Amino acid sequence: MLTKLIDLCLENRWAVILLTVVMAWVGVHSFTELEMDAFPDTTPIQVQVNTVAPALGPLEVERQVTFPIEQTLSGLPGLVEMRSVSRFGFSQIVVIFERDMDIFTARQVTSEKLADVMLPGGSYQPTLGPLATGLGEVFQYIVKSDTLTPMELRTLHHWVIRPQMLQVPGVAEINTWGGFEKEYHVVIDPNRLYKYQLSLDDVARVVERASRNVGGASIDNAGESVLVAGLGLATTIEDLESTVVAMEHGTPVLLRDVAEVKIGHQIRRGAATADGEGEAILGLGFMLMGENSREVAQALETRLREVQKTIPDTVELKPVYNRTDLVDTVLETVRNNLLAGALLVVAILFMFLGNIRAGLIVALAIPLSLLFAAHAMLKFGIAGSLMSLGAIDFGLVVDSSVIMVENSERRLAEGDSRSVTQIVRDASIEVRKPTLFGELIITVVYLPILFLEGVEGELFRPMALTVIFALVGSMILSVTLVPVLASLLLKKRQHLKEPWLIRGLKRLYRPALAFAIDYRNRVILLAFACVFSAGAIGLNLGTEFVPQLREQALVINTVRIAGVSLEESVNYGTEIEKLLLREFPDEIAHIWTRTGTAEVATDPMGLEVSDVFITLHPRENWTKAKTQDELTAAMNGVMEGLPGMRSIFSQPIELRVAEMMAGIRTDVGVKVFGDDLEQLATSAEDVVAILESIPGAADVSMEQLTGQSVLAIKVDRVAAGRLGVQTSEVLDFIQTLGGIKAAELVEGEQVFDVVIRLDTELVPSADQVAKLLVPTASGARVPLSALAEITMEEGPSAINREWAERRVIVQANVRGRDLGGFVNELDSRLQELELPPGYYTRIDGEYRNLERAQKRLFFVIPVAFLLVFMLLFITYGRLADTLRVFTGVPFAAVGGVLALWLRDLPFSISAAVGFIALSGVAVLGDMVLVSRIRDELAHGKELLDAVKSAAETRLRPVLMTALVAALGFLPMALNTGIGAEVQRPLATVLVGGMLTSTVATLLVLPLLYIGMYRGPQS
Repeated sequence: MLTKLIDLCLENRWAVILLTVVMAWVGVHSFTELEMDAFPDTTPIQVQVNTVAPALGPLEVERQVTFPIEQTLSGLPGLVEMRSVSRFGFSQIVVIFERDMDIFTARQVTSEKLADVMLPGGSYQPTLGPLATGLGEVFQYIVKSDTLTPMELRTLHHWVIRPQMLQVPGVAEINTWGGFEKEYHVVIDPNRLYKYQLSLDDVARVVERASRNVGGASIDNAGESVLVAGLGLATTIEDLESTVVAMEHGTPVLLRDVAEVKIGHQIRRGAATADGEGEAILGLGFMLMGENSREVAQALETRLREVQKTIPDTVELKPVYNRTDLVDTVLETVRNNLLAGALLVVAILFMFLGNIRAGLIVALAIPLSLLFAAHAMLKFGIAGSLMSLGAIDFGLVVDSSVIMVENSERRLAEGDSRSVTQIVRDASIEVRKPTLFGELIITVVYLPILFLEGVEGELFRPMALTVIFALVGSMILSVTLVPVLASLLLKKRQHLKEPWLIRGLKRLYRPALAFAIDYRNRVILLAFACVFSAGAIGLNLGTEFVPQLREQALVINTVRIAGVSLEESVNYGTEIEKLLLREFPDEIAHIWTRTGTAEVATDPMGLEVSDVFITLHPRENWTKAKTQDELTAAMNGVMEGLPGMRSIFSQPIELRVAEMMAGIRTDVGVKVFGDDLEQLATSAEDVVAILESIPGAADVSMEQLTGQSVLAIKVDRVAAGRLGVQTSEVLDFIQTLGGIKAAELVEGEQVFDVVIRLDTELVPSADQVAKLLVPTASGARVPLSALAEITMEEGPSAINREWAERRVIVQANVRGRDLGGFVNELDSRLQELELPPGYYTRIDGEYRNLERAQKRLFFVIPVAFLLVFMLLFITYGRLADTLRVFTGVPFAAVGGVLALWLRDLPFSISAAVGFIALSGVAVLGDMVLVSRIRDELAHGKELLDAVKSAAETRLRPVLMTALVAALGFLPMALNTGIGAEVQRPLATVLVGGMLTSTVATLLVLPLLYIGMYRGPQS
């Protein structure tokens, strides 16, 4: 079939060229339409369920809100994991589904289940979080003003700025962090209530019914239908103050007679500061799942500039984080790698072929294969990223074309009297099988990568598909366009003189091969000794999941003592910003702090927890560090002296993805499960001690459990009954300390809550709460202490649960050693930990991904090797030749392992993928050489002469295929730009593996052929 295809192309050469031009045009169009991103989204399919329970403490939120919702959601289809956190006034449940479930289906089944949940009247109904992933937070901006108050800025953002930003296509949510959410407070004066013999319930009922609009259907008026509308919704403070509460001797008692109506703010659960200048409003743009982060972030920045023109001049909108910056930087790394790789490959082609026309023919396969891959990527919905376009090795792409053109050029120099077309045809047919099967083998070894699961599957599947697309394009070109161009551009040349480089290499190679043949037993023994030695080194390399991608931004997660006030956290955050700006002015571009929880709680934190975000200047401008690791260490050193705080360093995307996947913000987390919070805290402290004693542990911290002061007011039912006070009346009175929503007030299109609450000036401290006077049935008033037992207790600041079990996380980063070795030591130490019955630990975090990936690789790697072996056997039809060629795989692995060891790189999933790819690439040279030896023997040469002749004849194509493959990956291995970290182990393995594989092909394979040959000697 291939012969017929080559004949057809050579008979219709200009038609083939025309079709190639059309294909190239389609590829260019596809490339311009291709979405570009930094890397694939690896976050799981998950749904957040958020519920606001105003003024409830963590224990009551857990009991009244979290637990009922967990029980309702526990039977969802495809459910993989369920986590929850209960904090002051808030509950969040994260429901994680199987990766193959559609996100809209997941949200639908969750919503249907939530319809059955019955919660206390004081809680809002559960709502779903934004339709976004862990990578969805693509844009952040600060709203600042020297003239407007934080409340006015937040109101401006919520009602003017946010609606315009939400109009950007692909935006899931614009979240607000910080400021004061405006409310109208009806501040009750208990003394005035007593004067008019009114209760809190009387006032609440009147306010609720007085501020509303109603419909009266319609009436007919002379044949015309007229709608009836009753308008009583309050629009000003005066409207509320004029509300009649009761009648006193025929005189109306108005709301202003018993309460003061004024502007207030909602209970704050979070704040934001920026640039060491105090509080600001932070806007966060979330991208819809499935959208392109680069395009959405660019559109949000453009819209922000447009919004700036529509608001007062005294308000400044300043972008501080734009995902486009990271994407563009990573794509620049990809572009540099591809360009450098292409130039190196082309240089090798010209040097080895010594013919500009031949070099151009082979080099043309690079852009054409890339365009073919781009068109396929567009059709399959694969974005151009670090893990797709960035993984293409142009050396692999040109391998088949190299062999085709080199053989054609050599045959044209043999003095054959036939036409150029006939000679090129025969030369192409002569090598079509090994070249095609060589490309096919490389393609096939990438197929098992498609079966990786979880995060590693999401990361490396685009890479495998893109390489497969490029290789398929290369295979098509090698049997269609390349023979056509060779027949048109190459000429007959008598006594063709080889390039000086090849002549020099042959002069070195002949004695080396002769020496190896003379001492073949020792050479073979040495070769296999190298294989076993490399295996021993490989077992001690250490392991990690995937190298960290440097995001050109940092996040410092700071944790203070539980129970600290929001104001204190804000002040502390501002001081940290000032300190870091003062110490690192050339490194920090923007710095801002997020404390607590935003309006839409996508990342719920307590008031004692803050995330300090830092975006960095370009690395060439730094003066305090050369690398991001050095900068992190320097900042950590500066912050170590700050009292009453723990800090953990991470990066924006890394932090968010880790937290969404495992609820852990660091590399490793130990989850301690149990029921009693005090025992959990004790056991967790034991785990902290174990972690701190293990070398390599950094940023060791434990989740805050206790330490939150709670003023517990327990109603004395007997005393309350004796005084004629219902328990509900006492609880309502207590609830007004935080406020009870009673109605809404409308200002134009802006709607604000109307909240009834006690005058806080009556309770300047916790001690004064006991003295509050509560009205009784007799009309008298008694202090609250007479109706309830009031004590100051220490309670939990947050309660975390997983699968409806309470748990606490002890977490740590790993620095200076491999992740796998660290976890193995941690696991052995945890086995010695004595825990009470019903309590247990589990290691989680990034290690879980590594563990799952390793199990999958134990299946995937043997499958890749088996596929290579099967294709080799199909190619040669003899077990002996198949085994000879397959020896290239272990010899290549030697170089891969040594390269990782010399560069002090641990064995990661990225390196494992490199070894899988190497198993296909390494046999190319062996196939070329074995095929030539078989041809020489078929033409009657003796075994030794056939081996020497074939080895010398095929020196050029063997070296070319190996060098173009290795040098194509060299820029990836050496690049230090943003994003290069992920590709470095993969490229290192391939470069090192190709070097040892080539040495083995030229010096060991001939010896194995001689030693294993059992056929006739000629």
